[in-house]
Amino acid sequence: MENRLIVGNIKMNMNFGEIDNYLNWFKNIKNNNVVICPSYIYIPYFLNYGFSVGSQNVCAYEDGGYTGEVSANQLASIGVKYAIVGHSERRIKLNESNTEINKKVKKSLDSKLKVILCIGETLEENKLLKKEVVLKRQIRDALFNVENLSNVIIAYEPVWSIGTNKISDMDELKYTIKYIKELVKEMYKTNIKVIYGGSINEKNIDKLKTIEEIDGFLIGSASINPTQFIEIIEKIA
Repeated sequence: MENRLIVGNIKMNMNFGEIDNYLNWFKNIKNNNVVICPSYIYIPYFLNYGFSVGSQNVCAYEDGGYTGEVSANQLASIGVKYAIVGHSERRIKLNESNTEINKKVKKSLDSKLKVILCIGETLEENKLLKKEVVLKRQIRDALFNVENLSNVIIAYEPVWSIGTNKISDMDELKYTIKYIKELVKEMYKTNIKVIYGGSINEKNIDKLKTIEEIDGFLIGSASINPTQFIEIIEKIA
């Protein structure tokens, strides 16, 4: 499938002195479907290249008295195109609720940002065969009263796969991606892009990219290493 979205989530990594070296590797990347999401403080350094820039998070509220937060409006005003919302690390480690995620989705869309909405089940939920119930609830709550999904992309990231070097069985993954798409079609009468994330690297991407239902990839740890990330990009693009 052409034009797959390739999102690099650098997370809370990289010191200031490492930025120039990292970006030097991407000078020849001319592809708006490649999105790199650095920490807030480094975003300005990533702008004006041939790739798109995204934010790892966004505030659930408008500009104003929210010390330490960054609004969707502020992000859009400097040229950020995407916002990751609802990543499992924030859900689990920072107790981010579906209600708060819903607010972030709405604020991002209001500011014309494209939302990368993360959903995924834990290992326990998977073993208890609750995956479909969990995914449906996360989608329903995160998109509550969201009327237009044209700028929403769902990122399916099973929590048990992130940073573990374990990925889903290919048949199960294909089924899950199709389930998410069919569920959104049933609930919202529209089609949606679904990308996959969780322990993606330059070795398993060849297998993962054979699943036609996957519209792109959300890449975590492998995006921190520029040579590894570019190898993945070249295999997908």
